[in-house]
Amino acid sequence: MLKINMVNIFQKSQVNKKMPKKKSKKLKKIRKIKKIIEKKSKIKIEKKVTPKPLKSVNKNTYTPEEKIEIKKIKKQPTEKRLYEVKDFVVYPKHGVGKIISVEKATIGQIDIQFYKIFIEKEKLTLTVPINQQVNLRPISTTNQINKCVSILKTKPKIKRTMWSRRAQEYDQKINSGKIYELAEVVKDLNKNSDIIADQSYSERQLFEKAYERLKSEFEAVLKISPEDVSKKMDKALGRNQNITDTE
Repeated sequence: MLKINMVNIFQKSQVNKKMPKKKSKKLKKIRKIKKIIEKKSKIKIEKKVTPKPLKSVNKNTYTPEEKIEIKKIKKQPTEKRLYEVKDFVVYPKHGVGKIISVEKATIGQIDIQFYKIFIEKEKLTLTVPINQQVNLRPISTTNQINKCVSILKTKPKIKRTMWSRRAQEYDQKINSGKIYELAEVVKDLNKNSDIIADQSYSERQLFEKAYERLKSEFEAVLKISPEDVSKKMDKALGRNQNITDTE
Protein backbone atom coordinates (compact mmCIF):
# COMPACT_ATOMS: atom_id res chain seq x y z
CA MET A 1 0.00 0.00 0.00
CA LEU A 2 2.78 2.35 0.85
CA LYS A 3 4.38 1.92 -2.56
CA ILE A 4 1.17 2.58 -4.42
CA ASN A 5 0.54 5.74 -2.43
CA MET A 6 3.97 7.10 -3.13
CA VAL A 7 3.57 6.50 -6.83
CA ASN A 8 0.21 8.22 -6.89
CA ILE A 9 1.57 11.17 -5.01
CA PHE A 10 4.48 11.48 -7.38
CA GLN A 11 2.21 11.35 -10.43
CA LYS A 12 -0.12 13.97 -9.00
CA SER A 13 2.77 16.30 -8.28
CA GLN A 14 3.97 16.04 -11.87
CA VAL A 15 0.47 16.71 -13.16
CA ASN A 16 0.18 19.76 -10.94
CA LYS A 17 3.51 21.08 -12.24
CA LYS A 18 2.46 20.66 -15.86
CA MET A 19 -0.98 22.24 -15.50
CA PRO A 20 0.14 25.85 -14.92
CA LYS A 21 2.16 25.77 -18.13
CA LYS A 22 -0.92 24.87 -20.13
CA LYS A 23 -2.91 27.59 -18.41
CA SER A 24 -0.16 30.15 -19.02
CA LYS A 25 -0.08 29.29 -22.73
CA LYS A 26 -3.82 29.71 -22.98
CA LEU A 27 -3.65 33.04 -21.18
CA LYS A 28 -0.96 34.28 -23.54
CA LYS A 29 -3.07 33.33 -26.55
CA ILE A 30 -6.10 35.08 -25.09
CA ARG A 31 -4.07 38.23 -24.43
CA LYS A 32 -2.71 38.26 -27.97
CA ILE A 33 -6.21 37.91 -29.38
CA LYS A 34 -7.42 40.80 -27.18
CA LYS A 35 -4.57 43.04 -28.35
CA ILE A 36 -5.35 42.28 -31.99
CA ILE A 37 -9.03 43.07 -31.44
CA GLU A 38 -8.19 46.33 -29.66
CA LYS A 39 -5.88 47.46 -32.48
CA LYS A 40 -8.54 46.76 -35.08
CA SER A 41 -11.16 48.62 -33.08
CA LYS A 42 -8.85 51.67 -32.71
CA ILE A 43 -8.23 51.77 -36.45
CA LYS A 44 -11.97 51.70 -37.11
CA ILE A 45 -12.61 54.50 -34.58
CA GLU A 46 -9.91 56.73 -36.11
CA LYS A 47 -11.42 56.27 -39.55
CA LYS A 48 -14.83 57.24 -38.23
CA VAL A 49 -13.58 60.28 -36.28
CA THR A 50 -11.85 61.92 -39.28
CA PRO A 51 -14.72 62.57 -41.70
CA LYS A 52 -14.38 64.59 -44.90
CA PRO A 53 -16.55 67.60 -43.92
CA LEU A 54 -13.92 68.76 -41.41
CA LYS A 55 -11.49 69.49 -44.23
CA SER A 56 -13.96 71.85 -45.86
CA VAL A 57 -14.51 73.64 -42.52
CA ASN A 58 -10.78 74.18 -42.09
CA LYS A 59 -10.53 75.64 -45.58
CA ASN A 60 -13.33 78.09 -44.90
CA THR A 61 -12.07 79.16 -41.48
CA TYR A 62 -8.44 79.59 -42.54
CA THR A 63 -8.72 82.99 -44.18
CA PRO A 64 -6.11 85.20 -42.50
CA GLU A 65 -5.19 86.94 -45.76
CA GLU A 66 -8.71 88.30 -46.24
CA LYS A 67 -8.81 89.77 -42.72
CA ILE A 68 -5.44 91.50 -43.21
CA GLU A 69 -6.63 93.03 -46.48
CA ILE A 70 -9.73 94.46 -44.79
CA LYS A 71 -7.59 96.16 -42.12
CA LYS A 72 -5.33 97.71 -44.75
CA ILE A 73 -8.32 99.09 -46.64
CA LYS A 74 -9.56 100.81 -43.47
CA LYS A 75 -6.20 102.51 -42.83
CA GLN A 76 -5.67 103.81 -46.38
CA PRO A 77 -8.21 106.68 -46.39
CA THR A 78 -6.74 108.37 -43.28
CA GLU A 79 -3.11 108.02 -44.38
CA LYS A 80 -3.56 108.93 -48.06
CA ARG A 81 -6.22 111.62 -47.70
CA LEU A 82 -5.44 114.85 -49.53
CA TYR A 83 -6.71 118.12 -48.09
CA GLU A 84 -7.42 121.21 -50.08
CA VAL A 85 -6.90 124.88 -49.38
CA LYS A 86 -9.39 126.40 -46.88
CA ASP A 87 -10.07 122.98 -45.33
CA PHE A 88 -10.20 122.77 -41.55
CA VAL A 89 -8.05 120.10 -39.90
CA VAL A 90 -7.12 119.15 -36.34
CA TYR A 91 -3.50 118.95 -35.25
CA PRO A 92 -3.46 117.14 -31.85
CA LYS A 93 -0.99 119.37 -30.00
CA HIS A 94 -2.42 122.67 -31.24
CA GLY A 95 -6.08 122.09 -32.07
CA VAL A 96 -8.12 123.25 -35.06
CA GLY A 97 -6.32 124.92 -37.95
CA LYS A 98 -7.02 126.04 -41.49
CA ILE A 99 -4.95 125.05 -44.54
CA ILE A 100 -3.66 128.24 -46.14
CA SER A 101 -1.71 126.73 -49.02
CA VAL A 102 -0.12 123.59 -50.46
CA GLU A 103 3.51 124.26 -51.42
CA LYS A 104 6.56 122.42 -52.76
CA ALA A 105 10.20 122.53 -51.75
CA THR A 106 13.41 120.68 -52.69
CA ILE A 107 15.40 119.36 -49.77
CA GLY A 108 18.48 117.29 -50.60
CA GLN A 109 17.46 116.95 -54.27
CA ILE A 110 14.06 115.55 -53.22
CA ASP A 111 10.79 117.32 -54.01
CA ILE A 112 8.52 117.50 -50.98
CA GLN A 113 4.94 118.74 -50.81
CA PHE A 114 3.63 120.16 -47.55
CA TYR A 115 0.66 121.93 -46.05
CA LYS A 116 0.78 125.33 -44.45
CA ILE A 117 -1.71 125.35 -41.57
CA PHE A 118 -2.71 128.47 -39.66
CA ILE A 119 -3.94 127.98 -36.09
CA GLU A 120 -5.93 131.05 -35.18
CA LYS A 121 -6.13 130.55 -31.41
CA GLU A 122 -2.34 130.42 -31.03
CA LYS A 123 -1.49 132.68 -34.01
CA LEU A 124 0.80 129.96 -35.32
CA THR A 125 1.58 128.56 -38.80
CA LEU A 126 2.66 124.94 -39.16
CA THR A 127 4.32 123.19 -42.10
CA VAL A 128 3.28 119.53 -42.30
CA PRO A 129 4.63 117.29 -45.13
CA ILE A 130 1.91 115.43 -47.03
CA ASN A 131 3.77 112.13 -46.59
CA GLN A 132 3.84 112.64 -42.81
CA GLN A 133 0.24 113.72 -42.23
CA VAL A 134 -0.57 110.87 -39.81
CA ASN A 135 -1.12 113.36 -36.99
CA LEU A 136 -3.70 115.33 -38.94
CA ARG A 137 -7.38 114.45 -38.91
CA PRO A 138 -10.45 116.09 -40.46
CA ILE A 139 -12.84 118.05 -38.26
CA SER A 140 -15.72 116.19 -36.66
CA THR A 141 -19.20 115.76 -38.06
CA THR A 142 -22.41 117.23 -36.61
CA ASN A 143 -23.33 113.83 -35.16
CA GLN A 144 -20.01 113.72 -33.27
CA ILE A 145 -20.60 117.26 -31.98
CA ASN A 146 -24.04 116.24 -30.71
CA LYS A 147 -22.48 113.27 -28.96
CA CYS A 148 -19.96 115.61 -27.30
CA VAL A 149 -22.85 117.74 -26.03
CA SER A 150 -24.42 114.63 -24.49
CA ILE A 151 -21.07 113.80 -22.84
CA LEU A 152 -20.91 117.30 -21.32
CA LYS A 153 -24.35 116.77 -19.78
CA THR A 154 -23.31 113.62 -17.89
CA LYS A 155 -21.89 113.54 -14.38
CA PRO A 156 -18.10 113.92 -13.95
CA LYS A 157 -15.99 110.85 -13.16
CA ILE A 158 -13.18 111.77 -10.77
CA LYS A 159 -10.68 109.08 -9.79
CA ARG A 160 -9.39 108.83 -6.24
CA THR A 161 -5.73 109.24 -7.15
CA MET A 162 -3.04 111.88 -6.74
CA TRP A 163 -3.64 115.10 -8.63
CA SER A 164 -0.28 114.81 -10.41
CA ARG A 165 -1.32 111.51 -12.02
CA ARG A 166 -4.74 112.83 -12.96
CA ALA A 167 -3.16 115.97 -14.45
CA GLN A 168 -0.91 113.82 -16.66
CA GLU A 169 -3.91 111.78 -17.85
CA TYR A 170 -5.88 114.94 -18.64
CA ASP A 171 -2.93 116.43 -20.53
CA GLN A 172 -2.54 113.24 -22.61
CA LYS A 173 -6.24 113.30 -23.48
CA ILE A 174 -6.08 116.95 -24.51
CA ASN A 175 -3.07 116.36 -26.78
CA SER A 176 -4.51 113.14 -28.27
CA GLY A 177 -6.68 115.15 -30.67
CA LYS A 178 -9.75 112.97 -30.02
CA ILE A 179 -12.87 115.06 -29.55
CA TYR A 180 -14.60 112.66 -27.15
CA GLU A 181 -11.60 112.68 -24.81
CA LEU A 182 -11.58 116.49 -24.89
CA ALA A 183 -15.24 116.52 -23.90
CA GLU A 184 -14.52 114.14 -21.01
CA VAL A 185 -11.76 116.42 -19.68
CA VAL A 186 -14.04 119.48 -19.85
CA LYS A 187 -16.80 117.55 -18.09
CA ASP A 188 -14.53 116.20 -15.31
CA LEU A 189 -12.85 119.56 -14.58
CA ASN A 190 -16.06 121.59 -14.71
CA LYS A 191 -17.09 123.16 -11.38
CA ASN A 192 -20.50 124.49 -12.54
CA SER A 193 -19.42 128.08 -11.83
CA ASP A 194 -17.07 130.81 -13.02
CA ILE A 195 -15.57 131.42 -9.57
CA ILE A 196 -11.80 130.99 -9.79
CA ALA A 197 -11.47 130.11 -6.10
CA ASP A 198 -13.26 126.79 -6.68
CA GLN A 199 -10.35 125.48 -8.79
CA SER A 200 -6.61 125.34 -8.33
CA TYR A 201 -4.32 127.08 -10.82
CA SER A 202 -3.33 123.85 -12.63
CA GLU A 203 -6.95 122.67 -12.79
CA ARG A 204 -8.02 126.01 -14.23
CA GLN A 205 -5.27 125.90 -16.87
CA LEU A 206 -6.18 122.38 -18.02
CA PHE A 207 -9.88 123.20 -18.07
CA GLU A 208 -9.39 126.34 -20.17
CA LYS A 209 -7.06 124.52 -22.57
CA ALA A 210 -9.54 121.70 -23.18
CA TYR A 211 -12.51 124.10 -23.25
CA GLU A 212 -10.96 126.37 -25.90
CA ARG A 213 -9.92 123.48 -28.16
CA LEU A 214 -13.37 121.93 -27.98
CA LYS A 215 -14.95 125.32 -28.58
CA SER A 216 -12.82 125.96 -31.70
CA GLU A 217 -13.91 122.65 -33.22
CA PHE A 218 -17.56 123.43 -32.42
CA GLU A 219 -17.16 126.75 -34.26
CA ALA A 220 -15.61 125.13 -37.35
CA VAL A 221 -18.26 122.40 -37.59
CA LEU A 222 -21.42 124.30 -36.66
CA LYS A 223 -20.29 127.56 -38.34
CA ILE A 224 -21.66 129.82 -35.63
CA SER A 225 -20.16 132.65 -33.59
CA PRO A 226 -17.89 131.98 -30.60
CA GLU A 227 -20.50 133.50 -28.26
CA ASP A 228 -23.21 131.09 -29.42
CA VAL A 229 -20.82 128.14 -29.05
CA SER A 230 -19.88 129.12 -25.50
CA LYS A 231 -23.59 129.47 -24.63
CA LYS A 232 -24.29 126.00 -25.99
CA MET A 233 -21.39 124.43 -24.12
CA ASP A 234 -22.12 126.28 -20.86
CA LYS A 235 -25.75 125.20 -21.04
CA ALA A 236 -24.71 121.55 -21.40
CA LEU A 237 -22.28 121.93 -18.49
CA GLY A 238 -24.83 123.79 -16.34
CA ARG A 239 -22.57 126.83 -15.94
CA ASN A 240 -25.27 129.41 -16.72
CA GLN A 241 -27.49 128.37 -13.83
CA ASN A 242 -25.40 130.03 -11.13
CA ILE A 243 -25.00 133.20 -13.17
CA THR A 244 -28.73 133.59 -13.80
CA ASP A 245 -29.52 132.94 -10.14
CA THR A 246 -27.15 135.70 -8.97
CA GLU A 247 -28.58 138.16 -11.45
